[in-house]
Amino acid sequence: MSLRAGQVLETVDAVVGYTTYVELIRPLLAGKQVVATGMRKEVERAARAIELAAAGKSCALVCSGDPGIYALAGLVLEICRRREIKVRLAGRGPGSDRGAQATLSIEVIPGIPALAAGAALLGAPLMHDFAAISLSDLLTPWPLIEKRLAAAASADFVIVLYNPRSRRRRDRLEKACRIIMEHRSPDTPAGVVTSAGRPHQSVLLTTLSGLPEAPVDMQTTVFVGNSQSWAWEGLMVTPRGYAAKYNLDKG
Repeated sequence: MSLRAGQVLETVDAVVGYTTYVELIRPLLAGKQVVATGMRKEVERAARAIELAAAGKSCALVCSGDPGIYALAGLVLEICRRREIKVRLAGRGPGSDRGAQATLSIEVIPGIPALAAGAALLGAPLMHDFAAISLSDLLTPWPLIEKRLAAAASADFVIVLYNPRSRRRRDRLEKACRIIMEHRSPDTPAGVVTSAGRPHQSVLLTTLSGLPEAPVDMQTTVFVGNSQSWAWEGLMVTPRGYAAKYNLDKG
């Protein structure tokens, strides 16, 4: 987590979060009110955090990675808008008086997203333009996900896949690979990172054609290289383009 996240967790009165994430930070929560809920209770968690804050308690809503990337920052603001709760977004610094008469002060605290944590373990797969796509169709229709996969693959983006497989969605990664292979080689380097930075972390370097057989779950982030990506010494690298402009042999 970021230093700011740690500072906030030390000072708040209450913490709300998904049970798994709350347990990861349990040593930091002594003496605090804790509200933990299970999978698919995102609306309940966000609403509860808003209610605690509106009642006068400082409250941290805990997410994994970065709260603004496939997490709950947007849901909190969406609920506030629906309920006509006036909000002041903290952290903008002096000179910003937007929302000065707000009911709630909300701070979105940057974190380390899975795509950044996973990329660091693979080497440097995101050195050029990339697209992040979730394979979960719980909130996004699968035909739209297929359209986005095809668009990203045809534009030669490095592709980062979130939520590649669950018990209910066993075949989504295989379908995604078939779509991507319509636009790039089966030998394209691919990386599989599970539980980055946590116990039981695993890192696997494979190819696009080998991805469907890779061990993945909802804690896994998948990286598919572009046409210029390469694998070397167990690393996955997407060059930025320096070799075409500079002499890298002579420095």
